[in-house]
Amino acid sequence: MFVVATAGHVDHGKSTLVRALTGMEPDRWAEERRRGMTIDLGFAWTTLPSGGTVAFVDVPGHERFVPNMLAGVGPVPAALIVVAADEGWMPQSAEHLAALDALGVAYGLLAVTRADLADPGPATARARAEIAETSLGAVPAVAVSGLTGAGLPQLRAALDRLAAQLPAPVVDDPVRLWVDRSFTVRGSGTVVTGTLGAGRLRVGDELELAGADEPVRIRGLHSLGEARPEAAAVARVAVNLRGTPRDRLGRGDALLTPGRFHHTDLVDVRLAGDPAADLPATLTLHVGSAAVPVRVRPLGPDTVRLRLARPLPLLVGDRALLRDPGRHHVSGGVRVLDVAPPPLGRRGAAAARAQVLAELDGRPDLAGELRRRRLIRAGALIRMGVPAHAEPVAGDWLADPAHWRRLGEQLTEEVARHAREHPLEPGMPVDALRQRLALPDRVLVEALVRPPLRIHAGRVGAASANALPEPVALAVQRVRAEYGDRPFRAPEADRLVDLGLGPREIGAAVRAGALLRLADNVVLLPDALDDAVRVLAGLPQPFTLSAARQALDTTRRVAVPLLELLDRRGATRRLPDDARIVVT
Repeated sequence: MFVVATAGHVDHGKSTLVRALTGMEPDRWAEERRRGMTIDLGFAWTTLPSGGTVAFVDVPGHERFVPNMLAGVGPVPAALIVVAADEGWMPQSAEHLAALDALGVAYGLLAVTRADLADPGPATARARAEIAETSLGAVPAVAVSGLTGAGLPQLRAALDRLAAQLPAPVVDDPVRLWVDRSFTVRGSGTVVTGTLGAGRLRVGDELELAGADEPVRIRGLHSLGEARPEAAAVARVAVNLRGTPRDRLGRGDALLTPGRFHHTDLVDVRLAGDPAADLPATLTLHVGSAAVPVRVRPLGPDTVRLRLARPLPLLVGDRALLRDPGRHHVSGGVRVLDVAPPPLGRRGAAAARAQVLAELDGRPDLAGELRRRRLIRAGALIRMGVPAHAEPVAGDWLADPAHWRRLGEQLTEEVARHAREHPLEPGMPVDALRQRLALPDRVLVEALVRPPLRIHAGRVGAASANALPEPVALAVQRVRAEYGDRPFRAPEADRLVDLGLGPREIGAAVRAGALLRLADNVVLLPDALDDAVRVLAGLPQPFTLSAARQALDTTRRVAVPLLELLDRRGATRRLPDDARIVVT
């Protein structure tokens, strides 16, 4: 199947032509049939000579219903432009063509209708000349009459040729189904329709409703009036949603593959059309089937920032158009350059941003995004429409290589600075480093640590962190010289001060393994534990605290915490009568 939207001035025979081609009535409302004028979108389909199927989205031509027309054209890859031979090129012909050009539609046909009423030559020449100046370029033209049927076989053949020219749909892409109609079917619930431009839908699939937190599930699928277990792009589809109230969604909403789209109300875009400086402050953005008011902030000659009245699921590279509804004027097409732009808070920020945007072309560029954003999660890039085919630096974080190298250098400098300013600390806390480097996640700090640095106990320091500052090392040497032959004697508090061991120095020595802390101001040399076990093992088992104190030649001030530490480590076991045994 391929899908084509009609376009053209009111009463030039678009619906008549679709009716003649398909045998189906595209005007769904009694009011439309009574007035003989299309008001809303209509849908019909037919089989082509090749056996392929073409589905039509028939749009209204009256200027009052241009938003309805844009809702139908937005997701469709090709257009059938209709011009009446007896009236020729008209104002809505021009506005519809401007809309197709703004949306970047590149495939189309010209049907010159009512060829039974006037020579189609002049209307054909004028229309082809107008169309040739747009994204559609030179298009085939067929003169037809919906009343007599003249030219319909040639038009069917031209539609077959057009179908063969269209690029193959990407059925593995995520789904973004823009809703152009929603209604309730008794016994089935809510049904929405739209043009599936990419991806695949299956009964039972879970989708995401744009802007809502709750998932929705596909209860049933229809395409071309038949129930189907699945539908692949490109196709007109009707999706029956399980348990979703009718008032939850309507035209302009979208059904999405979960987790694959970024919902944004702020985008930077490139404008093709009116100069950015000439745009009014408020316009309407048309994308997919959505029409959303936006506030416009010019940045450069052809770049603007749009603040949307509600978030939309937009991707880098999306095509849309800006329209001034008050003047019935298409201000121009836009191409989305950034769906998560930075704030513009400082003086000169807008001009600087314009320089950045001048280098972007709207094509997803992983290297460029990493260079501009420096650090970003892979999932965030994917939701922007940027393939994230790069090796993460930590978790799912991606980094610009040059920025990552600079961070590594800065980390080394920060650790060295911290060591100079806090020589008695065993390294710089990881969270402090994260803040100094302005990193969003501590796993990034951990990934940046390279030898000779290491992480120990939540701090980053040199791998030789056991090396003590010289004053502390000298103090420990004095303790060893004074108490080496009395390993279970601990210096009193005042003696520790005399030796140059205050609380911070003791803490540094203990962390480095140069001293063993039993309690506040009770420290021994580090090999005292093993020596104590050997001495205690030589006592008759079990032994008392008093016997241990005498064997160790120490005081109760040392013996009590020493034995408690041995208990905790499992070297000794305390019995119910407070005696102990050495655990072998």
